[in-house]
Amino acid sequence: MKQVGLDDKTVNTIDCGSGPTLLFVHGFPLDHTMWLSQIEHFASDYRVVAPDLPGFGNSGFDPQNAPTTYSMKSFADDLLRLLDALDIDEPVVFCGLSMGGYIGWQFVRHYNERVKAMILCDTKSAADTKEVARARHFMADGVIEAGTSLATKGMLDRMISPKTVQNSPDVAMTLQAMIDNAPPHGVAAAQRGMAERPDVANLLPHIDLPTLLICGEGDQISPPAEMQSIAAAIPNATFATIPNAGHMPPMEQPEEFNLAVAEFLNDVFSK
Repeated sequence: MKQVGLDDKTVNTIDCGSGPTLLFVHGFPLDHTMWLSQIEHFASDYRVVAPDLPGFGNSGFDPQNAPTTYSMKSFADDLLRLLDALDIDEPVVFCGLSMGGYIGWQFVRHYNERVKAMILCDTKSAADTKEVARARHFMADGVIEAGTSLATKGMLDRMISPKTVQNSPDVAMTLQAMIDNAPPHGVAAAQRGMAERPDVANLLPHIDLPTLLICGEGDQISPPAEMQSIAAAIPNATFATIPNAGHMPPMEQPEEFNLAVAEFLNDVFSK
C-alpha cells in the first residue's frame, strides 16, 4: 500500500504491477479490498491502481474537518490528482462499480483524454428519484448519529445474491465487515453526493471509448435490463452478465468477472 498526499488529504492506494494502467474504483460504502481478486489476477500483465476513495477505508476523513457533501466530480478530481501523483500520464482503463461508476461518468466527462477504455459495473446513468435522494440524506444523518453499522443494517441483503450467501459465506462476511467498518463521515458525505449527482443520459451517446458494461444476473440495485439500456446508448459498448451474482460480481464470481474483463482488455489492447 502507498499513502499518497493530495494537498489537503492523503489517499491510501494499491499500486502494483507494470504495463497499461487499470484504475479500479470501489463502490459504496466499501474500500479497495473489494477488488482483491482482480488486483491479484491482473497485476501480472498490467499496472493496477486501486485506491481507498477519500472518506473510505484508510483514506477516511478527519471527523473535525470532514465535508458535509462530497460530489462525484470531487472524487473524479481526486482520482486525476492521484494519477498525476503516481506519474501516470498515459490513458488508463477506468473500472468502477456502483458509486465507482457514477464517478466514472464524471471522470470521462471532464478528463476524457486520460481514459483509454471504460468498464462500468453494476451502476446507473440516471439521477436519483426524489424518494431515493431523501433516503440517502436520511442515511447520511443516521450514520453520523448512530454509526455506520446501525444505519446500513440490511444493506448486505440487497448487495449479494442468495446463492452467494449460501455457497460463499466468507464473501458475505467480508463484505459485511467492509460495510460496518466504513468511516461514518465518509459514508455521509458520499451519500449526499450521490443524492445530488446529475443524470448523464445526454453523455452516453458521446462516449467515444471502448466500453464494457458488466452486471450481476441477479442485481436488485442496478438490474441487468437497466444496464443493458445504458450499453445500447453508448456507441462502442458491449454488455455482459455474470451468472449467480448480485450487485457485487467481482467478489461473488471473481473468475467469471475476471474472464469478461480480460477478454475486453485483450480486444482493447490488440487494436
